[in-house]
Amino acid sequence: MNLRLSLLRHGETELGGALRGSLDDALTPAGWAQMQAAVQGQGPWNRVVSSPLQRCAGFAATLGSPLVLEPRLQELHFGDWEGMALAQVHEQYSEALGRFWASPYEHTPPNAEPVAAFAERVWAALADLARRYPGEHLLLVTHGGVMRLLLAAARGVPRDALLQVAVTHGQLSTLIWQNGEVSEVTTCSAA
Repeated sequence: MNLRLSLLRHGETELGGALRGSLDDALTPAGWAQMQAAVQGQGPWNRVVSSPLQRCAGFAATLGSPLVLEPRLQELHFGDWEGMALAQVHEQYSEALGRFWASPYEHTPPNAEPVAAFAERVWAALADLARRYPGEHLLLVTHGGVMRLLLAAARGVPRDALLQVAVTHGQLSTLIWQNGEVSEVTTCSAA
């Protein structure tokens, strides 16, 4: 089963550089502009599939394509680090952050969702989408962690280097899903 997947990361949010995870903060005006710039001249898509968090779903609802909300495309839950700036995490949890950065599948932040469980739910969502919409071109409006996971797989990045895959606000990337594997077609960032 083939799918063409355009992945759009939400734009800048009110919490700025904080680890948002499952927090439901809104886009800033700049965040809206980043997403609009990313999709301008793109598509058409058979449907839009979005994380239900407002930083994704609010924009997805404006695109005029059939909309599917998919909770499994939500960001990794960062546990005790949710809502904290990275500098604050570094100050309070330096050792744990270092372990997580070096080996995210092996070292879960305190009270957070394990990366392996996160990956399992994202891959399960894609498998379901492939069964439900074979051959379609879908726009997935989602989060940095989801895109990082899929881009790492498409690029053959080792598991321990997952967090080194850069994903910017308003980034649009296109992948092909075929028989449970992804390959990258394009990546571009909004200005």
